[in-house]
Amino acid sequence: MLENIKLEKVLFLDIETVPCESNFEDLDSTFQKLWEEKTQWQRKEEFTPSKYYKLKAGVMAEFAKVICISIGYLFTEKGEQYFRIKSFYGDDEFILLEKFIDLLNKKFKSNSHLLCAHNGKEFDFPFLARRILINGLKLPKLLDIAGKKPWEVNHLDTMELWRFGDYKNYTSIKLLAALFGIPTPKDDIDGSQVARVYWEENDLERIKKYCQKDTLTVAQLLLKYKGQNLIKEENIEFV
Repeated sequence: MLENIKLEKVLFLDIETVPCESNFEDLDSTFQKLWEEKTQWQRKEEFTPSKYYKLKAGVMAEFAKVICISIGYLFTEKGEQYFRIKSFYGDDEFILLEKFIDLLNKKFKSNSHLLCAHNGKEFDFPFLARRILINGLKLPKLLDIAGKKPWEVNHLDTMELWRFGDYKNYTSIKLLAALFGIPTPKDDIDGSQVARVYWEENDLERIKKYCQKDTLTVAQLLLKYKGQNLIKEENIEFV
């Protein structure tokens, strides 16, 4: 399968998400109750609803929002491979989702186009689809998978590809980057710090840079899976 993937048809992406409110106590009473009900089995007696909200709300689409989507694609020019990255980010989730959908509908709408992310099938893609519907927007073709057979869904997942059928396996993108010698910055945040940087520091630029790094790493990882060279640093473009 890997050898059949046409890299110029792949849109690589990563998203950053945060709880819709900075604290559990800021939710209205209805959603506080719904949070308690949804998480009661995961929390058991170990966590209060408030503490568990801080830990997990940012990855649950019903209680979180998208604050950054970084996308990238590969192209060849004069025999050199390039990677172009663009980000949609901000406090207004509706606007950034609308821009993302518009790009997909204009540039990535054919049956040959694919989306690619790390753990995308279990997180990025369903999270985006749910938040798009919550915001009253129409799903773009690449995320509208209801009723499709598995082989009709144009989604690639670098974590799933690494499993080779071992569905108990979870391997972080950080570990895979180290294994394949993919350079990554050592001085930025990690996923567990995104909510704090957003709600306490209000530093969207820092979050955007972190998101872009992961999008680039996903692309580099797929190249290594296919036995190809990494993209040269001077061939990475930010738009």
